[in-house]
Amino acid sequence: MADPAGPGRFITLEGGEGAGKSTQARLLADWLGGRGIDCLLTREPGGSPGAEDIRALLVTGEPGRWDAVTEALLMNAARRDHVVRTIRPALSAGRWVICDRFLHSTLAYQGYAGGVPLPTLEALIDAAVERTRPELTLVLDLPPGDGLARAQGGGSGRETRFERKGEAFHAAVRDGFRRLAAADPERCAVVDAGGPASDVAAAIAAVVSARLGIAP
Repeated sequence: MADPAGPGRFITLEGGEGAGKSTQARLLADWLGGRGIDCLLTREPGGSPGAEDIRALLVTGEPGRWDAVTEALLMNAARRDHVVRTIRPALSAGRWVICDRFLHSTLAYQGYAGGVPLPTLEALIDAAVERTRPELTLVLDLPPGDGLARAQGGGSGRETRFERKGEAFHAAVRDGFRRLAAADPERCAVVDAGGPASDVAAAIAAVVSARLGIAP
């Protein structure tokens, strides 16, 4: 659940490289805005000035620049600043927060793919976010080869560190997201991200309508 101190609602979008999370986050914010809902779009790693500084360390450079434990520590340092300085104030002000990646990415990337024990990651996440949790997590599902092909066609040319970890790594990431969604079906919904962006957006809107009581 989102932080009970805030009247806003918290939605996260998760998935592998090239799944279209950033595009779908924008489309979802537009869809909710058309229904009179004030949304804040944000991302991880990043979302606050300090967290954006840490992002530069994580997403640039060679794939082996950091091991998975170091990645997890950096991710959660950035996440703590993001939660405290951006997410909680927005929720407390009654805004809806739509975040491109959040805690499930740490479990999938550094846990299922990187080999860090899940209890270790869960302890770090607990320290970083405390009770601030998404009410709804949309897992955009796409075969890793398709996602990597998409990712090579867009985005920042420097922010490719995770993309270059290889298809086997990304297959493990996809498997991790699927396992996480299956283990928490009340919070998570898996959305097929293989179709046109408009079709994916319609599927997401249907989930949000059903789960959070928003008129279609």
